[in-house]
Amino acid sequence: MDENHIGQPGQPDQANQPPNQPPSLPSVPRLSQRASGVLLHPTSLPGPYGVGDLGAAARHFIDFLAAAQQRWWQMLPIGPVGYGNSPYSALSAFAGNPLLICLDRLAEEGLLSRSALGGPTDLPHERVDYERAARYRMEHLRTAFAAFRANAEGPERRSYEAFCARERHWLDDFTLYAAIKSAHRETAWAVWPEGLRLRDPAALEGARRELDENVEFHRFLQYQFNKEWEQLRAYAHGRGVGLIGDLPIFVSHDSADVWQKRHLFSLDEGGMPKVISGVPPDYFSATGQRWGNPLYLWHSRRREVYAWWTERFRTTLARFDAVRLDHFIGFQRYWEIPAHEPTAVRGRWMKGPGARFFKYVKKGLGVRGTLPLIAEDLGCVTPAVTALRERFRLPGIRLLQFAFGTDPQAPTFLPHAYPRRAVVYTGTHDNDTTVGWFNEAGGDQSTRTTEDTEKERRAALAYLGASDGKSIHWDMIRTVQASVANTAIVPMQDLLGLGSEARMNRPGLATGNWEWRFRKSDLTHELADRLGSLTRIYGRNGSQSGTSGGRSH
Repeated sequence: MDENHIGQPGQPDQANQPPNQPPSLPSVPRLSQRASGVLLHPTSLPGPYGVGDLGAAARHFIDFLAAAQQRWWQMLPIGPVGYGNSPYSALSAFAGNPLLICLDRLAEEGLLSRSALGGPTDLPHERVDYERAARYRMEHLRTAFAAFRANAEGPERRSYEAFCARERHWLDDFTLYAAIKSAHRETAWAVWPEGLRLRDPAALEGARRELDENVEFHRFLQYQFNKEWEQLRAYAHGRGVGLIGDLPIFVSHDSADVWQKRHLFSLDEGGMPKVISGVPPDYFSATGQRWGNPLYLWHSRRREVYAWWTERFRTTLARFDAVRLDHFIGFQRYWEIPAHEPTAVRGRWMKGPGARFFKYVKKGLGVRGTLPLIAEDLGCVTPAVTALRERFRLPGIRLLQFAFGTDPQAPTFLPHAYPRRAVVYTGTHDNDTTVGWFNEAGGDQSTRTTEDTEKERRAALAYLGASDGKSIHWDMIRTVQASVANTAIVPMQDLLGLGSEARMNRPGLATGNWEWRFRKSDLTHELADRLGSLTRIYGRNGSQSGTSGGRSH
């Protein structure tokens, strides 16, 4: 192994430890403490089987974070991906993504043979080919399931049965949904035969009997995912690293959730949406954004919707130490679009559930203090949205990339305007990388002209005190680390100084997203040293505690 690379998980190389690394890290941080971390989805991890997973590479990455004195690993949603392979269009708000199950771990448990996995695969390493990776992995997962079904006994069998009983409120319907979807060539539930589409009890019972083995297969996948996840989280906690998850406000129409709980959504008698989600025309789009998700019956089915959300929070917070709450604005007000409209123009603002919802959730979860949530409050922020976030003392989000242009919120994204109770990013999964943003003409928005781009560059260089922008990613990283905000998060692409080719997502494009992966050789001691040095200088390594006091809005 190259001596410049971080060693294998659980096997620290004492000779190559970054200088001044403390012998042990503090306990897992809280959002009210001063800390920093890295944004990386597990699918972007390296590995031989086509897509990153929860195995050795994930532990290797945690070791890198610990060596660099990072306290947080932030991810995107981890549910089973649906349309466009997007983690934000998951097939379930509760289930885990079976593509993240580690095949090598199954071999260690005796459920796969090393010879069956074979040697190096021809699956790509630089990008995720979801179709090929899923085909390869599912073949081996079915082999592992057959071995488990035939041989699991004693503690393992009892653990499996306990998991199935504990998670029955979502697991039974999800596994049936997944089995029916597979039997119907992955078509959406809205085009299934009427009895299955409308959940006729006799039709569902018939499907359970007919698809029993496939239903059980999907139970096994969720059990294995949960087991590996708990092991990974324990490994992270043992190194002082907390996990930040991501909870989309809306769910996909083609999901087990909408199929199972149709009465909680604004659907017609056939199960199709009457109104859908989106955002109105704004500075960036003359026709707004038509997201297409079905909308909750927040008011007419209030208690049932709140109860479902409480269970969703319970499941998510059992996996993560903090959670980014996507489109927080929608809890105060949301844009309702008639489903037949081709754009978002003919929508209207509707009142969201507001404070009553969060009070219900806190009570249901038994939380007496602050919910460990990050309010993604980007977009049409009104005083009422700010008041709702402040009432529950949730940190909002600040994006440094948006601070130097003509974005209406740009002044609040400048570090001298940050509150302590905030999470600051150089950029997010929806933005270009910092290097790409700085160097590419036009940027993300069609309205960003060459002249706009040049003005933005000059403003950024002047503010950051940078001479030429050759190390713009490190200039930005230093700035968010130095800021007063309690939490600073940097995408992995920015740590590596990568350009637009490494973008995770290009909003508006239906294909080619969510595919980026890095190489194991990228996690060097030099990189850990450089990031760790900034972390120590700016007091984010646990040696100093932050505070949620001071200016908060």
